[in-house]
This record gives sequence, structure tokens and C-alpha cells, in this order.
Amino acid sequence: MTKFIKSSDVEKKWYVVDAKDQVLGRLASKIAAILRGKHKPVFTPNMDNGDYVIVINADKVRLTGKREELKTYIRYTGYPGGQRITSFKEMMAKKPEFVIYHAVKGMLPKNRLGRKIIKNLKIYAGENHPHAAQKPEPLSL
Repeated sequence: MTKFIKSSDVEKKWYVVDAKDQVLGRLASKIAAILRGKHKPVFTPNMDNGDYVIVINADKVRLTGKREELKTYIRYTGYPGGQRITSFKEMMAKKPEFVIYHAVKGMLPKNRLGRKIIKNLKIYAGENHPHAAQKPEPLSL
């Protein structure tokens, strides 16, 4: 018999991940698993029982092969002819946090649970983060 735990019984921990010289996709898949709670023995698929993840040095993440020149991000303004395409290099210059956010969000469920889980991810471009009071544990991926 599968044991389902209540959301009040879940203990959420804080982890800090250093993205320096990490490959984007591999980093994102491990972060998504921790956010989802798949590393815990009490994993419940219909519940947010994952942990909080703080990512530092988001501006130093890397891609392999020719991906750095080829990868693009597409958005639509809502107007006719309003499709905007941004390259990976431009995105890293403007919003390096978005690159990791976008990769992790794509690996989470596409429903209200996924929208709730992504809020447990905090991303910062530099070394510093304002979550020292939560006493996050360093996590090596």
C-alpha cells in the first residue's frame, strides 16, 4: 500500500547550487528533481513536497558544442508580426537568470502544481543571495 503524507508533514529544506561551469540541461534536470521532491522516499506525485533551491552564478552556466550559437528563445508580443527571437548569448547578457528558469520550468509539470513548484526556485546572477537566514546547505550536482 502506498503511503500518502499530508502537506503539513513535509519538511522543506533549502539548498544552494553553484551553476559555475555547469552544463545547463544537466543542471536543470537535477534542480527540477529536487524541486519536485523525487529525491525523497515520501515522494507524492500530486503534491508539492520538494525543497527550495537557490542557484548562484547563473551568468556562468555553459552549453556544449555549437549550442551556444544555435540556441534561441522565442516569445510573442500578441501583435501581428510580433514574434521576437533572442539568441542565447543576448539572453545571457540581458537576463542570465531567465536561461536557468526557462530550462527548469520546461522540466516541471504543465499544470497548477508546476506553477506552484517553480516558485520554490530562486536564481541569482552573482555570488550573493539574500537567503542566508534560511541556512541553505550547499548541494554539489
